[in-house]
Amino acid sequence: MKKKLCILAVLFVVKVCAQELTLPVYTQYLADSEFVISPTYAGIGEYIRIRANGVTQWVGIKDSPNTQSVAGDVRLGMRSGVGITFFNDKNGYTRQYGGRLSYAHHLTIDPYENNFLSFGLSYNFNQFKIDISEFDPGDPGITGNRQVNNHNFDVGVLYRYRRFYISLNAANLLNKPTDDFAVTEPNILRNYYVYAGYRFRQHKRSEFEVEPSVYFQIFESDGRSSTDFNLKFRKYDLEDYYWAGISYRFLNDQILDPLNIGPMAGVKINNFYAAYSYQVALSSIFGYNSGTHMITLGVDIFQGIGECKCTLNTGGW
Repeated sequence: MKKKLCILAVLFVVKVCAQELTLPVYTQYLADSEFVISPTYAGIGEYIRIRANGVTQWVGIKDSPNTQSVAGDVRLGMRSGVGITFFNDKNGYTRQYGGRLSYAHHLTIDPYENNFLSFGLSYNFNQFKIDISEFDPGDPGITGNRQVNNHNFDVGVLYRYRRFYISLNAANLLNKPTDDFAVTEPNILRNYYVYAGYRFRQHKRSEFEVEPSVYFQIFESDGRSSTDFNLKFRKYDLEDYYWAGISYRFLNDQILDPLNIGPMAGVKINNFYAAYSYQVALSSIFGYNSGTHMITLGVDIFQGIGECKCTLNTGGW
């Protein structure tokens, strides 16, 4: 009986996670790492920006999801940028390894108003498999790791006007072949998402900044969608800054029944960056785990100020 339950659990995880086949989105994009969710941010800034992120979800539950990723981007020429991301994701008996290579081009609409338009493209590679090393080797129905390699593309557009920004993206444009899985396995992986926000400052030299933002995502295959409402507060000390905030995530048909909610905080001193996020899941598993923990570490290296304002991280002034 235990073995059958284990197999059913694996099949359930495969059905859910096989629709993703990409880097899972938690709140890592809020740790000054917008590039991890949109290629349009590649090359915006004066440094090579590197961010390493680790997420442990539902601490206290055996074989709960764990994700590690490393992302870096840099300006290329005057108006372009490139970036690369690697990730490793473990969810029960499923494993995902993957990478993303991105390119962005930035255009200036009005340099005096800090009005910019950016376009981004990513090539994604992913290897998905089921780890059967802990299964009963004598069961004839369990053979092979069900390993499959996937190739796909993402596109996006980013609009910035002063301190306002909005990014529109489409991920996993290509359908996925399903020969290696059950006939009911969805082959439409496309999902669409919007990330928008505004950075409020009283004046240019103000030490304090408030940044509300929203992240909305919808999947084409089954229409499921979710939204993050986020609020961040920053305090600047010349080039250094400290920030704290909170995130609220929910399914869009259950606005008052959040999936998770939690605080977050971070600091950038000199060229080093660190952030921590905690989320508590308010679903039926609330009583069985101590929440989700995320740590981000980063470094900004090799400063090189660009000649075009479209690649400067001006903050909108």
